[in-house]
Amino acid sequence: MQNSFRWYGPDDPVSLSDIRQSNAEYIVTSLHQIPYGEKWSKNDVRKRIDFINKYNNANNINLKWNVVESIPVHNDIKLRHKNFRKLINNYKDSISNVSKNNIRTICYNFMPIVDWTRTQLDFKLPTEGLALKFNYQHIIIFEVFILKLNDVESRFSYKEIKEAEMMFKKMSKKDIQNLKIAVMGGLPASEKKYSINEFKNMIDAYKNYQKKELQENLIDFVREIIPVAEECKVNMTLHPDDPPVALFGIPKIASNLKDYKYILDSYDSLSNGMAFCSGSLASNINNNIYEIFDTFKKKINFIHLRNVKIDKDRKSFYETNHLSGDVDFVKLIKLILKEEKRRSKNKKVEIPMRPDHGHCLLDDKFKKSINPGYTAIGRMMGLSELRGIIKAVS
Repeated sequence: MQNSFRWYGPDDPVSLSDIRQSNAEYIVTSLHQIPYGEKWSKNDVRKRIDFINKYNNANNINLKWNVVESIPVHNDIKLRHKNFRKLINNYKDSISNVSKNNIRTICYNFMPIVDWTRTQLDFKLPTEGLALKFNYQHIIIFEVFILKLNDVESRFSYKEIKEAEMMFKKMSKKDIQNLKIAVMGGLPASEKKYSINEFKNMIDAYKNYQKKELQENLIDFVREIIPVAEECKVNMTLHPDDPPVALFGIPKIASNLKDYKYILDSYDSLSNGMAFCSGSLASNINNNIYEIFDTFKKKINFIHLRNVKIDKDRKSFYETNHLSGDVDFVKLIKLILKEEKRRSKNKKVEIPMRPDHGHCLLDDKFKKSINPGYTAIGRMMGLSELRGIIKAVS
């Protein structure tokens, strides 16, 4: 596997020097300064490559940008609203301009409103490290008592709402504010930090869409972009929904084996691929992630390795150390290495992999500026544990 590290660009609190010290050799990054929907020019991409190369030359190393994560998909494309055709054309041009800079893997997702959702960014572990957590009861609190949505009785039982109400009454103003921040844009690479009214307006925009309609919107998008990707020799990799459960009354459409089979079969091409995220998929207790990997292994061209522990309610989870959650990484990494070997007929093939998220540990806990889940030390620890498994089973 290509040992990679996500980097949020020149303004990331984690520097390229920090990343190289983790023993990563590749950079996964995006042009976060470009607003969603706008075209990436060839020169925009080249500037980022030049920035990395300047650092490489000054330090006699060779970090390489191997994966674009992500070119975000504008909500108007997901909804097929307004000027979505122009936005799709911009997206196709962006794929082409990335390929002109010899980058051949692009990750994207089709999650509504926000890219991924957690309800707590500083869940304290027994080790005193801090983790990301998704608490389903907090989602009920957010929908019922903060957003005050009208249709919550159709999604939650009377018992669930009453239990959430009891918890809500015990929450401090700071707890409530932290929940708002976490859900509405406290995570890295969020398109924007929504206000309550803005968030409710976005929910309203999706309100009348059934799962089938959103899936068909994704399929139409795939049929538009994959011919361009094929021509440019680019692998498009669709990231799973995170978490893979419906939120705010909006269905998720890339959450399990059945969803991916429908999406990947809709346009049969190696360019129509999957970003295999172990943590996203494993946070749905009904998913068998080893079966999912084995089913789609030929179309997996980017891998996130992250572990989770599902709570007793079977819906909530927190992110564990890479070796101590519900995912058996020895078993999974053996499957990945077996697939790499299958592909390596004429030359060695390594699939890009990055340790996805990490705990906030040691002096990272006291830094003023961090990206939750993307601190340096926790991800370095994760990468080290994964490299150890790879070395042991190779």
